[in-house]
Amino acid sequence: MGIRPGKLLVGVGAIALSVAYLGYAGARGGWVYYVDVATCMEERVGQRVRVHGVVRKGSVEMDRVGLWARFEMSGGGAGMPVRYEGAIPDMFEEGREVIVEGSLSADGVFVADVLLTKCASKYQSRSEPVP
Repeated sequence: MGIRPGKLLVGVGAIALSVAYLGYAGARGGWVYYVDVATCMEERVGQRVRVHGVVRKGSVEMDRVGLWARFEMSGGGAGMPVRYEGAIPDMFEEGREVIVEGSLSADGVFVADVLLTKCASKYQSRSEPVP
């Protein structure tokens, strides 16, 4: 009792179609981790995108109880105002690297529904050897 060639062909075809669909969906959906502020400001109006930048000092206005924040982020030689509604991470502060996810409105304000902070010091290698 072996595997019939017809069933094997159907199984291989189903796997090939699944892989092709995932490749197509990934290319179409833009599986990009994030873009910088300058790239977002140039070509991403109305598209859902993740943007990486630094929170500009002196620009933060927030209410942790009301779950909203407004700030400006910079990166790639450009600046962009951000309006965010949701839970604010504890590590969110001026000068910190952040990633926001949402869309750029026609008036140039990035409306975010995801706010992530980066903690570079936690992941950088040590400059001196550990004893």
